[in-house]
Amino acid sequence: MLKTTSKRFSLLSSRSYQLYLKNRSCIHTNTPALSPRKDTKAQWSTAQNNKWGQFQPIVPPSLFPVPVRSRPRLPVCSTIPYPYYAHEGISSEWALSTPYNTSDDLIKLRASAQLAKKILYMGGDLCKVGTTTNSIDRILHEAIIAEGAYPSPLNYMGFPKSVCTSINNIIAHGIPDDRPLENGDIINIDVTVYLDGFHGDTSATFYVGQVDNEGQALVECTKESLRKAINVCGPNVPLNEIGRIISDHASANGYSVSDELSGHGIGREFHCLPLIYHHVNTEDDVMTPGMVFTIEPVLSQGSSIGLMWPDEWTIATIDGGRSAQFEHMVAITEDGVEVLTD
Repeated sequence: MLKTTSKRFSLLSSRSYQLYLKNRSCIHTNTPALSPRKDTKAQWSTAQNNKWGQFQPIVPPSLFPVPVRSRPRLPVCSTIPYPYYAHEGISSEWALSTPYNTSDDLIKLRASAQLAKKILYMGGDLCKVGTTTNSIDRILHEAIIAEGAYPSPLNYMGFPKSVCTSINNIIAHGIPDDRPLENGDIINIDVTVYLDGFHGDTSATFYVGQVDNEGQALVECTKESLRKAINVCGPNVPLNEIGRIISDHASANGYSVSDELSGHGIGREFHCLPLIYHHVNTEDDVMTPGMVFTIEPVLSQGSSIGLMWPDEWTIATIDGGRSAQFEHMVAITEDGVEVLTD
């Protein structure tokens, strides 16, 4: 799960939200909150299809009848250890410095990371035309619980689901719902699990049915940008090299990189220092053995600016272009880097 590092993206007020709906011509005011996307197609959607390929943009519902924090949650049995934030729906406890992990910590981190990987690719197999993201969330929730782990996003700052599912023009933190996946969609599934006191976090973007060339090019470029960033990692390497490498690769291929969301340290805490910026930056910290963090670039076809829906979680591209994301969790070692989720 990405860490929000900027408030630049738009958070729509009630009045501006209605103006957004009207000006974009993307949805009717009487559309039910969870109606299928085929009922919300309109001029704005068609315009984006012509500009960036053949896909159906996800548009916000006109009404959010149930606040996110009040939505029902899938149960987790009491025998499974909960992270401390899960009971009250709060955030991570941010220390002032980066935590460094011992060799014993790394054993547990590897286990949580490998479980996250297993669940992620189970989710990828579920990305079929007609499948709802709610059903993906339910199946993955049950699989995580069966492994004796807790789904880390569940009630993190009130998040109501166990995984994030971000389709087409949704940048991040998409909340699973009853919309069926459509042929040509791309979908990012973001999985984090809490196992034996440590979090494991990974994500990937999957194809649904036949995806157009423009969509495939975006996804493959995003995956390659992550690979390039990992390859540069190692002890004493400046953390800002990650942003330079990703930005250079994205720019060379005509894509923008989100500078509003970042990777993050992870371990006993879901989110902690260091923050990992995927855009060009001047952060002066260096990679040090014992650091464990995520690298999770988001590349977009058009503008990288995000627009937050009134649910205060879902972030969409402001211009309707598609975005893609891949994420790995890495540990800096004495002689290089270990990809824990590989």
